[in-house]
Amino acid sequence: MGEPPSPTALPAGATSPSGVAAVVVGADEQAEVPIDVARWVDLARAVLEAEGRGGELTLTFVDREEIAALNAEHLGKDGPTDVLSFPLDDEDGPPGVPVLLGDVVVCPAVAAEQAATHAGTVDDELALLVVHGVLHVLGHDHAEPEEAAVMRARELALLQAHHWHGPPPAGFRQEHPG
Repeated sequence: MGEPPSPTALPAGATSPSGVAAVVVGADEQAEVPIDVARWVDLARAVLEAEGRGGELTLTFVDREEIAALNAEHLGKDGPTDVLSFPLDDEDGPPGVPVLLGDVVVCPAVAAEQAATHAGTVDDELALLVVHGVLHVLGHDHAEPEEAAVMRARELALLQAHHWHGPPPAGFRQEHPG
């Protein structure tokens, strides 16, 4: 996976309490599922801004082979997965200097496969994965039931505010079927 280029200057927009804008750099490095990169970059930026975090995040869409390689390399797991998050800096840096928050990597092909039994539609699945990945970069986790409840509540609130602009559609599920 190639790294998307970093912007050389921060664009106008919302800022974190430290005065640093939320910058999301997106790339589509797969061809199996059509992706509107700008739309998902906007959602990731909205999540950062809603969480009061400025800094730079990359959002990359990759194929099954690439996400399987990343899954094996970083988590020691075989096969493709839907989303991986790689947090970097966890503190705000000096005023006006962007913090490198991390990377979110999504596999649209896996998202498309699991959408019917998970979020309901491919669109809602991608939205959930983007929000989920960004929250992981910001430090949320779901290893323990209490953490999972907090993270799922935040995901739902962010999706309602920035994806559906209202309540979730019938059939939307956050958790994978067990």
